[in-house]
Amino acid sequence: MQLMNRHLKKRKKIILVTGAAGFIGAALVKRLISEGLIVIGIDNLNSYYEKSFKLDRLKKIDEFCNSNNYNWKFYEESIEKSNVFKIFESHQPEIVVNLAAQAGVRYSISNPSQYLQSNILGFGNILEACVTNKVNNLIFASSSSVYGANDSYPYKEINAADHPLSIYAATKKANELMAHSYSNIHNLPVTGLRFFTVYGPWGRPDMAPMIFANNICNNLPIKVFNNGNMNRDFTYIDDVIEAVYKCCFKPATIDSEFDSLDPNPSSSFAPFRVFNIGNGSPVNLLEFIDLLEKNLGKKAIKDFQPMQDGDVISTHADTAKLQNWIKYSPQTSIEEGVKKFANWYLHYFD
Repeated sequence: MQLMNRHLKKRKKIILVTGAAGFIGAALVKRLISEGLIVIGIDNLNSYYEKSFKLDRLKKIDEFCNSNNYNWKFYEESIEKSNVFKIFESHQPEIVVNLAAQAGVRYSISNPSQYLQSNILGFGNILEACVTNKVNNLIFASSSSVYGANDSYPYKEINAADHPLSIYAATKKANELMAHSYSNIHNLPVTGLRFFTVYGPWGRPDMAPMIFANNICNNLPIKVFNNGNMNRDFTYIDDVIEAVYKCCFKPATIDSEFDSLDPNPSSSFAPFRVFNIGNGSPVNLLEFIDLLEKNLGKKAIKDFQPMQDGDVISTHADTAKLQNWIKYSPQTSIEEGVKKFANWYLHYFD
């Protein structure tokens, strides 16, 4: 009877995921449902990229649920205050994962207002709702882009992240500061996750893997910025989801060794933590393209371009802190990950 009661308690745990129709969001929802958890999803299904692609992700979630649809409730809403507070009050989530954001580094340069609205005001609404409804654990998406002009590799969470190169990066750094303030004032456990170039099946159409695959398969040139002299810490989606899932069940804690004379940017006297999620093995862009060519069975037409505003030459995650925190250990090599992505792509667009 005691074991059964513990099982029922787990079954009743409610997790709210914003950005639930996004790349990481949809994959996380499926993982949470597979563990018997009740998931509430929010996504405004905006037109930054094809709405139909997001709807297809949601369809896959519905198919995955089968007869367990009571485990999944979706709201097509923005994270405006009135929407957020109604949903929180109705479902009383214990854990919240905020993945909702206006994405895209380059797009932020020409459309800054959308980033301020969603990434700053929207995140503020989530923080307020978490405090009002006494949420036990908040996890939110930050980004490797916060390291900006910092050229000290590999990136460590203790490194300075005060010189963002795009509005998108600035909003993600602002999210970390906002989260720390709420953690301090309200004793809210908050964990920020700095994602490093996540890729895999159902990836974002605006990111390089999908753009490259589309153009290669359609005999169109691909833009190779900085003449290919770029490295990215490509991180496979399954490895990312494993880390996010584990963080859901390990809320941030106070750092008992925090030194206010030499403050650690990744922890605090408040229950606040920041972690890198990367593969830890940067890959040259031309090597990545070569792997795509092999797995798609076609050669790319390369259009070499100069460096783009707001971009960085390299990203490289030091993941030691996350390894210590949740025993994070990425399992997917770049060869295996690109093969899985290419196989999915050829099947989906067949």
